[in-house]
Amino acid sequence: MRTKELLAAIATGLWRWDNASGRVTLDGEAARLLGLPAKPVELSEAAVRSRFHPVDFAEINGVVQLAVSEETVAEARLRIVDERGRVQRIVRSRSRPRLVNGDFELVGTLQEVPEPHPGSSAAHTPVTGDWRRSREAFLLDAGRALAEARSTAEVLRVAAGLSMPGFMPDGLAVFGIEGDRISVIGHHGHEPGDERPFMDMPLATEYPAAEVIRTGRAIYLPTPEDYRRRYPRTWPLAAPFGRTSWAFLPLVNAGRTIGAWMAGFAQPVTFSPDERSVLTTVARMLAQALARAGLQESQQELAVGLQRSMMPTVQPDIPGMSVAARYVPTGGGLEVGGDWYDMIPLPSGRTALVIGDVQGHDVRAAGLMGQLRIALRAYASEGHHPDAVLSRASRFLAGINETEARGQGDPRFATCLYIEVDPATGLLDVARAGHPDPAVRLGDGTLLVRPTAGGLPLGIDPDTDYPTTRFVLEPGETMLVCTDGLIETGGHDLETGWARLRAIIEAYDGGADPEGLEKMADALVQAVHGPSSHYTTGPLVDRREDDIAVLLLHREGGSCGVGTGGRIVQPVRRAVLSVAQAEPERIAQARAQIRDVLHDWADADQVDSAVLMVSEMVTNVLMHTDGDALLVAEISGERGARRLRVDVADGSDELPHRRSPGELASSGRGLMLLELLAGAWGVDPRGDGKSTWFELYEDAGDGGLPPLDPGAPGGGASPEPGPDEPDASGPSVPEPAA
Repeated sequence: MRTKELLAAIATGLWRWDNASGRVTLDGEAARLLGLPAKPVELSEAAVRSRFHPVDFAEINGVVQLAVSEETVAEARLRIVDERGRVQRIVRSRSRPRLVNGDFELVGTLQEVPEPHPGSSAAHTPVTGDWRRSREAFLLDAGRALAEARSTAEVLRVAAGLSMPGFMPDGLAVFGIEGDRISVIGHHGHEPGDERPFMDMPLATEYPAAEVIRTGRAIYLPTPEDYRRRYPRTWPLAAPFGRTSWAFLPLVNAGRTIGAWMAGFAQPVTFSPDERSVLTTVARMLAQALARAGLQESQQELAVGLQRSMMPTVQPDIPGMSVAARYVPTGGGLEVGGDWYDMIPLPSGRTALVIGDVQGHDVRAAGLMGQLRIALRAYASEGHHPDAVLSRASRFLAGINETEARGQGDPRFATCLYIEVDPATGLLDVARAGHPDPAVRLGDGTLLVRPTAGGLPLGIDPDTDYPTTRFVLEPGETMLVCTDGLIETGGHDLETGWARLRAIIEAYDGGADPEGLEKMADALVQAVHGPSSHYTTGPLVDRREDDIAVLLLHREGGSCGVGTGGRIVQPVRRAVLSVAQAEPERIAQARAQIRDVLHDWADADQVDSAVLMVSEMVTNVLMHTDGDALLVAEISGERGARRLRVDVADGSDELPHRRSPGELASSGRGLMLLELLAGAWGVDPRGDGKSTWFELYEDAGDGGLPPLDPGAPGGGASPEPGPDEPDASGPSVPEPAA
C-alpha cells in the first residue's frame, strides 16, 4: 500500500507551507479537513489562514517560531471555521519546520480530533466564537508581522496575507502620492497589468482612493450600487473585477496622509462598527510600516549611491596581474564612512593603488573621503612621485581643516597608503601616511608584513615628508593592503589582528586565478565579520564597529616546478629589508621579519640564533660603516630539510677579522657568534662593498651544521683574516628597543 493510500485510510492529510513564496500545498484529505473540495490544491497563505480560527493561528505562529529556532516538531490544535466564522471541526497539526535561505518551510500532517464524550475532561480549552477575542488576536498577529517587515515589498506581502476575522478581502491595493497624482505602490489579488488604468491618476479624479487622499476620511461601499451611484465615472474601471464590497482607508503617518489602502471583498460586507474598527487599525499599522520601510529604503539608496559614486570599480586589467577589492561600511546610520580605495592609471604606463581612511564614520567623513580621493587622483595623474602625491594631499586636507576650524568644525585627519606598481618588473614604490603596512603572501603561502617608511597621517602637518620604500612583488606573490578595520575590529591590536589574518591567508588554498583572489577577499572579510570572529582573540563586541577596505594584488606566475627525478621544487621564501643609517629602530623590524620568515621552522633554538645573528650583523653595519644595511633572507628546499641563508650587505670595503675580547669588553664578539651559531658563514667582497652571510639547516640538529656536505662554502669555519685587517664586527651593543 502506498503512503498516500495509507494516510487516506486513517483520515490524515498532508500539507506543505512555503513561507518564502506564501503558498500552501494540500492533498485531498487535508483540503477536506479545511472545508474545501477533497482534491489536491495549492492556495495562497492568506486563503489557508482564513480557514483557521484567528486566536488559534496567533498561538500556532508562536509554536512554529519556537520549533524553527529549536529544530523540533511543531504540534498544535486548530479550529477550522467557515466563511462566516463558525467552527466546523478541530484538527491536530504536526509539522517539521526547516530553514531555507532565511525563510521556513513547514511539512506535516493534519488529522481531525474527535469530539470529547460527555462527562470526560477535554484536553483542549472549550471552543468559543468570541469575535472580539478573535479580533484582538488578529491585530496582535498583524502588528507583529508588519513591525518585522523590512521593505515596501515585504510590507505589501504581509498585508496581503492577513486573514481578518469573519471577513477576508479578495483583493488589496496600496496607493501613493506623486505630486498632484496618485500611483499604485503595490497590489494583491489582481492579474499583471490590471493596475494600469489606475496608474498616474490625477488627485482630482472622482475615484474613492483619490478622494480618501484629498480628505483623509475613509470610504466604505457595501454594495456595487453604492459604488456606481457615488462614483459613476470610475465605476467601469472597478466593475470587471466582480467584487461586491469595498473599503478605502487613508494611510496616515505623523498626521500626514501618505496614501490610501483599498480592500475589495468578493462576499458582501456590511462594514459594522467592529469591522470598521479592525480595518482602521490595520490601515494605521500599514501606514507606519510603509513609512518606516520607505525611510529605510531611501537611506539605503542614498548610502549605496553615495558610496558607489565615490568608490571606483577596480579594473582587473593590469598586464600580468590581477586585483580584487572589498568595501564593508560600518553597521550604523547611513552606512557610509571614510574608508576608500582607488586604482589610478599613471602617465608613465604604471598603475597606482591607493587605500585610505578618513577619521570618522559619518556623512562628513564620506564627503572628505570623496574630496581627498579626487585630489589624490589629480596629483597622481600629473605624474608626481608617491612622496610628492602624499605631501600635496596632506597640504590639501590641512587647508580644508583650517577652513572648517573657522566654522567651529572639528579637524579631521586621514591615513593613506600609496603604491606605484610597475607591472613588467613587479617593482613597488610605497609611500605611507600613518597607515598599516602592506603584507605579502609569498609563493609558499607565508604571510609577511612588509615594514615601510612613513610619515604622519594626512592633514596634521602640511610640511610632512613621506619617504618612499621600494620592494619587488615576485611572481606568484600576493600583496594585501587594508584599513585598520580589517586588522583591529573585535578588540584586536596590530599583533593579534595580523595573527588572525595570517591564519586565514596561509591556510587558504583557492588558487591564484582572479576567481580565487575574489574568494580570498571574501574569506578575509568573513574572518572579521563572520561567526568565527566571535571566538578569536579579543572581546566579544560588535564586529560592525569600523569600516573595512581591502585591496589584493596578485602577480601571476611563480608556481612550484618539477625538478630532477620528478620531485616538486618548492618556491623560495624570501624577505628583503633595508635599514638606513638614520633609522636604527628598524633593527627591531629586521628581527621581527626573521621571526616571521621562520614561523614554521622546526627548531626554535635555531630561530633564536638566527634573530641574534641578524641583529648583530645589522647593528655592526650601522655602527662601523657610513652606509645602509640591506638584509636578504631566503628559505629553500623541502620542509624538514630546508636551508636558511641570510645576507647583510653594506657599502664598506673593510673586511672583518676575529679578535679575542676580554671578559669586560663591549665589542669583538660578532664573528664568534657566527662561528658558534651558524651552520656555515662567510664574507664575500663585492665591487661596491661586501656581504656577510650565514646559513642554517633545518635537519642539522644542534649547532645548525649541515649533516652531509663538509665541503660547502664556509663549512662552519670562519675565514682567516690577516693580522692587519680591521675589525668591522664592532662591539656587541645592546639591541635598540622596538
